[in-house]
Amino acid sequence: MQNPTQYAPCPNCGQSNAKKVSFIWLGGALGPSMFTHVKCQNCNTEYNGKTGKSNQQNTVLYFVVSFVVSFVVVFCLCGGFALLNMLGNS
Repeated sequence: MQNPTQYAPCPNCGQSNAKKVSFIWLGGALGPSMFTHVKCQNCNTEYNGKTGKSNQQNTVLYFVVSFVVSFVVVFCLCGGFALLNMLGNS
């Protein structure tokens, strides 16, 4: 486990007392771990603990990619079931 001094300083207030975030709405539970998403204990700013920059772009990209992959998987599964149904009715 990382201690707070191992994270980049907060881009808003400059403090180094950030705490790792375990869940965010667009990134779920996996996104924060992938992007080292932390929250400053002083001003509540959330940012990338490695770079000290915003994770907004990473989070949106993660959300879009996971949504598209989920859609493709569901579409293929439904298409596969429809194909089996058509072949079974022939």
